Amino acid sequence: MHALLARTLTGLSAALILALALIGVARPSQAATLTKVSGFGSNPGALNMWVYVPDGLPAGSPAVVALHGCTQSANAYYANSGWRKFADLHGFALVFPEATTLPSNCFQWFQEGDIKRGQGEALSIAQMVTYATSAYGLDAARISITGLSAGGAMTAVMIATYPDLFHAASIVAGLPYRCSPPASTSTCMNGPVSKTPAAWGALVRAAHSGYTGARPKVAIWHGQADYTVNKANGDELRDQFTDVLGLSQSPSGTQSLPAGTTLETYRADALRYYKIAGMGHGTPVDPGTAAGQCGTAGAYFLDTICSAYYDTAFFGLAGGAQPTPTPTPTPTVTPTPQPVCFTASNYAHTQAGRAHQSGGYAYANGSNQAMGLWNTFVTSTLKQTGPNYYSVVTPAC
Repeated sequence: MHALLARTLTGLSAALILALALIGVARPSQAATLTKVSGFGSNPGALNMWVYVPDGLPAGSPAVVALHGCTQSANAYYANSGWRKFADLHGFALVFPEATTLPSNCFQWFQEGDIKRGQGEALSIAQMVTYATSAYGLDAARISITGLSAGGAMTAVMIATYPDLFHAASIVAGLPYRCSPPASTSTCMNGPVSKTPAAWGALVRAAHSGYTGARPKVAIWHGQADYTVNKANGDELRDQFTDVLGLSQSPSGTQSLPAGTTLETYRADALRYYKIAGMGHGTPVDPGTAAGQCGTAGAYFLDTICSAYYDTAFFGLAGGAQPTPTPTPTPTVTPTPQPVCFTASNYAHTQAGRAHQSGGYAYANGSNQAMGLWNTFVTSTLKQTGPNYYSVVTPAC
């Protein structure tokens, strides 16, 4: 009896030891995260490269390159733009170039040394695409690119200088390729730079002289109350890339989408132009869990419509499914909100989307009233009397 009990306990002990050993060697599944990549090329533009590859992404998958705006980072765009949701849902990689130019971390879309094929930041981004395609086994024929503000302007640079690398592009609150004189941002940001479509198109064609291959299709997003990058730049971008793509400057169709968004489409959906009524400067997002919602609202991420949802379909990454436009609703009367006051530094007001800056000075959104120097030392009180409409009040509300 004792011998049988001893053998039983010995057997149980051995089984227990084996089980513990198996537990010790088992590797928990690792959730995909944003990862920094080094050694992707000569990197003449001194940019950082970050990637997000969903778990189990098969070889031959597509990718989207996403460029942040000024004062942002790769992580901020990854966390708030909504792109991760659709990368996980539809199976594509994300590449996030990150600017390092102090103090604002802006992509240098206006510097000659950064906007030519084979030079500066443009070459660095091209090297990221080539590296990611090889390292992660991506489909080189299905690489798309998008960007906000300076990142949007840099998106225009990339499809002008490297049209051979991209299938499609989306320019959010951006600017046409070569819209400003070298080393100057003031001309086209603050007002329209009018050129004929042919003149705009010639600038793009000259960026890769002799190129005769396919050109990326283009989506343009612009808030119609954008006081940072003048909304006229959306029209000029349309003129530039309709000419490059051989399209008429007149839309072939117009649709109404949520959040006061008007979508103009140009011949066979080769170009889309989204105009968002009342929206300021930022990436359009729509926080929520519904299929067409995404992102997190905040500074330069504006709660209107999920642009990543529509761009995923436009890029051909949603299994061929296209979002169904919402019919234009019957107008309703919106009650006038009670005035609300905010007291903060002029810099904080711009970060919160209540004001904008130009030439080092802050101006209230809506009223465009001068608030003084754009910094953290000057404090102003703003009264909100309507959607994205603020007035300067003194001494306080």
